[in-house]
Order: sequence, then structure tokens, then C-alpha cells
Amino acid sequence: MDTLRFDGRVVLVTGAGGGLGRTYALAFAERGASVVVNDLGGDIKGDGKSTSAADKVVEEIKAKGGKAVANYDSVEAGEKLVQTALDAFGRIDIVINNAGILRDRSFARISDADWDIIHKVHLRGSFQVTRAAWNHMKNQKFGRIIMTSSAAGIYGNFGQANYSAAKLGLVGLSNTLAIEGKKYNVLCNAIAPTAGSRLTQTVMPQDLVDALKPEYVAPLVLWLCHESCQENGSLFEVGAGWIGKLRWERSIGSIIRQQNRPMTPEGVRDEWTKICDFDNATKPETIQESTSTLYEALSAIDSGKGISMNPTSQRTSSSSIDPSQAIGQKLPPTVFSYSHVQPVLYALGVGMSTKDPDHLKFLYEGSEDFCCLPTFGVILSQASLMGGGLSSVPGLSIDFTRLLHGEQYLEMYKPIPTSGEMTSEATVADVLDKGSGAVILLDVHTYCGKELICYNQFSVFVVGAGGFGGKRSSTKAKETASPPNRPPDVVASDVTTCDQAALYRLSGDWNPLHIDPSFAALGGFERPILHGLCSFGFSARHVLKHFADNDVTKFKAIKVRFAKPVLPGQTLQTEMWKEGNRIFLQTKVKETGEIAIAGAYVDLAATVSNQESIQDSGLQSELVFEEISRRIKDVGEQMVKKVNAVFQWDITKGGNTAAQWTIDLKNGSGEVYRGKVRGRADTFFTLSDQDFMDLVLGKLNPQKAFFAGKLKVKGNIMLSQKLEVILKDYAKL
Repeated sequence: MDTLRFDGRVVLVTGAGGGLGRTYALAFAERGASVVVNDLGGDIKGDGKSTSAADKVVEEIKAKGGKAVANYDSVEAGEKLVQTALDAFGRIDIVINNAGILRDRSFARISDADWDIIHKVHLRGSFQVTRAAWNHMKNQKFGRIIMTSSAAGIYGNFGQANYSAAKLGLVGLSNTLAIEGKKYNVLCNAIAPTAGSRLTQTVMPQDLVDALKPEYVAPLVLWLCHESCQENGSLFEVGAGWIGKLRWERSIGSIIRQQNRPMTPEGVRDEWTKICDFDNATKPETIQESTSTLYEALSAIDSGKGISMNPTSQRTSSSSIDPSQAIGQKLPPTVFSYSHVQPVLYALGVGMSTKDPDHLKFLYEGSEDFCCLPTFGVILSQASLMGGGLSSVPGLSIDFTRLLHGEQYLEMYKPIPTSGEMTSEATVADVLDKGSGAVILLDVHTYCGKELICYNQFSVFVVGAGGFGGKRSSTKAKETASPPNRPPDVVASDVTTCDQAALYRLSGDWNPLHIDPSFAALGGFERPILHGLCSFGFSARHVLKHFADNDVTKFKAIKVRFAKPVLPGQTLQTEMWKEGNRIFLQTKVKETGEIAIAGAYVDLAATVSNQESIQDSGLQSELVFEEISRRIKDVGEQMVKKVNAVFQWDITKGGNTAAQWTIDLKNGSGEVYRGKVRGRADTFFTLSDQDFMDLVLGKLNPQKAFFAGKLKVKGNIMLSQKLEVILKDYAKL
């Protein structure tokens, strides 16, 4: 077994002239550390001063071949203690806040002086010493800090109100330092030791003091301070060879207030048993977990359903989501006005550079071919999601701090103008129950005047909001797609910069998760992460470059699922497979191999004109679909409202599929295009080219064709009735 060593480390132990402090100092020195032995040399009440206590311990360490220096300052002069370490050994790695005194009095007899001196030595002293060492530890990316609490602070003890208050204060200080120091590898923990010392002589019989040796506490302190230990923000009781970790526990509790009834003392009384019932208790570990329960309670109150919480509903919002109210609700329209600056900022934000000549048309407004990247379409519409409109939707009383961006679909109808004013209209398309959370599908159509520019579907996951009894899947969801089972056709890589997120956020996503280290730490990230839609932009332009020559008119649609976060500075590696006009893709973080974007594809516009396709195929039906496409453009929005369905046609010739066409009268302003449906069709039709023509010309009755096996129908058969008006009014040649 490897011995835990502290060679090269410098340890400052306060109150090290005897008892626990002396034991710590000797143990660290024995394992190679250089030790600053601090002790003011006063009595247990804090009176007097002497150098002998610290000097004696230093002599003990040196006699055994160790390195140590003495310091005789009060812990209130924290800078002097740390300076002693810097002067003697050139650094400070570990601080053991151990110094303490007692002024025991019953509460009625505590004087101001008794209160103040206890807090000055225990709480303020630990603060002053740790603050003096803090920046040195941060700069060297290493530090270990121990705060010495007490069972009196945790549980209370008669005659020690002043001492108890200070000792529990040290636990709070330790918890916050653990959060702030973690990203710098500065870790902090608290211990509540029970050991024989001159302080415990007043509250323990002598035989017990003799049995509880400080040597039974020191091993825990040394382990917590070793570089290989990653424990952080914890509290331990320790003594007599036993160690136990403490944590907070909270009852499920009860919601007293109701939507239309005030909260009263009588209501509290009536629910008191539930409030104090620790069956199925929770154990929150962070302030975020603690406050999330309050958000859930507010959601339950606002929904007007239920007055109590239970083990399952405490981590869900089962009473706060009502799909029947939410689905179909329209959000207030949003307007996005922009000049040429915003498209250029966006292009820079997703990694475009003047180093690549092909990128100039996206970066220079004076370029003859100046244009917007197609994925700028998400910027036009994202205010619908970020503007708070969802909070006004009936049936969606949820905690928006727990909302994650799960998937994104973008479809282009026209190239995006390089400047202008865009209006986005958003609708809640569906709400799904995934058990551990809820998925909200938000459809957003973006217009320039009356002309539809693009359509987005935001798929957002609300953590803990599932369990409301809803459906798990939706025909309205734009589905992801798995890549082919073969090596990719093209692999493209781009290194993001350390400032990538800072640059991308200028396009409008101001979430501090992507810029503020402390905010990112609250979310459990070692540093700010890259926006998912930034990685989305990188991936899309890789496809645009390698399969469409950066021609934005060839970019039709993109669908992605956000799988893992990316850190600014990491390399995005996009793997791409071409299957017809669809480019399957996945994007990995090259340094870790983890997939950041999964189930993704880009659909490109047909590279061959439809007229050429018609001539090559020799199919009469091609002319009909072309005519439907031409005529439906003028009445698309009207037809979408009337039909609200997507149809896929498989046209056969000689018994084999010769062509596929999609009539989309559900999304945007409607569209007819050659190829498989993008997403999911409601109804599928299969029939021969000749039978299709006979159907259109009225020579073949649809019902007779179906029963004769000439017309095969799958999916929602009832929707096929809505095709009659299309074939009757828009398919005439």
C-alpha cells in the first residue's frame, strides 16, 4: 500500500502548541511536510501569551529530522501567520484552522466580552488565516483547508451558546469555500473532533479525556489534506478511532397555501404531522436542490392542484402540467430587427474565419455574394423560447430554471435576408411525459412580412416535470436519424477558441452558464460550457462546405440532438455520411471521443432540377406533382390550416419504386418536394405511375383502387379523404 506523503508541501497548523494541533503538526512533519507551528501561548480562556508551547513542538519535529518554524501571533492576524510560511518555505499549501478557546457560561450569564472573544478566535480567526492563504492557493492550483467545528455547534450544548454559534458558523464558511475553491483545486472540509485536550477537560471526565487520544483524529485530517483526496464541502465527526460523515436531511413537508385560500396558523397546525414526518426524507446537498423544492411548491400552488408533496412529486411537477390546456397555445409574436452586423457576428461565433476564402461571403458585407448562414435561422426565432413566453402558457406551470435544450430542427424556405425585421410566431405543438421530465415541442414560424423564411422546432426537456400521465411520443416531433453503419464519407475538424462561448453569446444567448465560472460551477461544470447551438452551427457549416460548396440555397433542413456539453477550446469533429440528398452526421469532442451532437442530419435541396428528373425518369406523375407544387404556393397557408397533414407517395414502375414525393400541408406554408418525407408522414400511399395518372384524371375510383390492391395506404387512412380537394383542384394539367 502506498504511504501518503506530503513532501514539498507546507502546512500551517493554528493552535499547534498542544492537543490536537500538536498531533497534526507532528504527523504532517513525519510524512515530509514543512510545518508552521502557530500558538499564541495563552490559557484556555484566551488570556496570556507565551512562546514556549510553539517552540517545544518545533523542537520535537526537528529532533525527528523534520522541518518546522514557530509563529506566536493571534489567528486574528492571519496575514502574519501565512507570511511566516512564505518567508520560511516559500509557499503555503495546507491550512488547519484548529486554534480555539472556551468561555463557557449559561446563556443568561454570557457577557458581550464572552461572546465576542469566542467569535474572534474561532470564526473570525479562521476567516483571517484562510483569507491570507486563499490567493496563494488559487494561483498555484492547489490548496487544502480544514475548519474545526464541534458537536456543540452541530447539536448544541448547555453553557456553550457562544461556542456553538461560532462552531456552526465554521461549517457554513467551509461549505461556501468548497464551492468557490473547487475550480482551482482548493478544497475545504470541516471536522467535529472529539479528543482529549485542555479544552475538553471542562466538559469531559478525566478518564474519558485520556481515552480519546488526538492521534485518533489526525489520520482523517491528513487524508482530507492529501493531494489524492477529492473530498470537498463535507462535515465529519471523528473520535476514538471512529469517523462518520454528516449530511442534512429534510422531511417531504407539506404545502399549506392554496391558490384561492390564504396560509394560516391553523393550516400549519393541521399539517404539522406531515411537516415533521421524516419517512421518505430527502437529503439535499446543494442550495439548488434546496430551492428547487420551493419552485415545485409554487408550481403546485399556481396550478391549483394538490396541497401536499410526496416522495415522487417532490422531484417532479406532476400537478403542474396539463397538456390539454397547453397544446395548441400560441405565444406572443416576437420581432427580431437586425443589420448586416448580426449575421457577421453569428458567423464568427460558429467558427468562421477570414483564413478560409470561402468564408468571406459570410463575414464581409461588401462581398458580392454576402449572405447569411442558414443556421442563423435559429437566431431569428430563439426569442420565442428565451423571451419568457412559455411562462404565460396555461397548463405549463414549471420551473424554468430546470429547462434543457434537447433537440433542434430548422427548415429553410427562403435564403435569410442579410438585414431586416423578422416576426416569429410560436405554438406549443405537443407536451410529452418522459417520466423523469417533460418534453415541450415548440413550433416557430418566422416571416419577413408575409413571406415564410424558416421553421424551427425547439425540443426542450424540463427536468423533474414528468409523471403527469401524458403520452411519451408524438407524431409532431421531428425525428432524429441514426447514421449508416459504415465509416463516414467525410470527417471535418475545427478547434474552438477559449473565447468561443463569449463570442457566440453576442448573437443573443446571454445565459451566464456560458461565461461566468461561478455560475457554471453551480451547474456542476468545471468551467463555462459552449452553447449547444454554437456546436450546431459548427456542424452545419461543415456539411455546407463539404457537400454544398457553401451554397446556402442548397441547404434545406437540419435536425440534431444535443448529447454532451462542449468546453470552449475543445476540438469539434464532425463525421458525415451522404445518402442521396440527406447528409447524416454526428459531432464528437476530439479530445475525449464523446459525442456532443447525435442523431443528426442535414437535408439538401435536390442537386438536379425537377425537369431533368422528369425527363430521366420517364414518369408521367412527375408533371402532376410539379403542377401541385406550383399551384399550392399561393394557397399554402390556407391549405395547411385546412389539411394539417403530411403525405408521402411511393410511385412504382415495373413493380419497383421509381420515385418518391412528399406533400407537406402541416408545416410552414406547405410544400411539395421530391423525396422521402423530412421527419414523419401521417399517411403513405403506394401505387403505379399509370394508376396515379388514372386517379388524377378521374379514370380510377380511389375506393375501388384500394380494394383492388392497386392503391396501398398506411398510417392515418382517414386523412386520405383530405387529398380529394388537392387532386381535384390542384393537380389538373
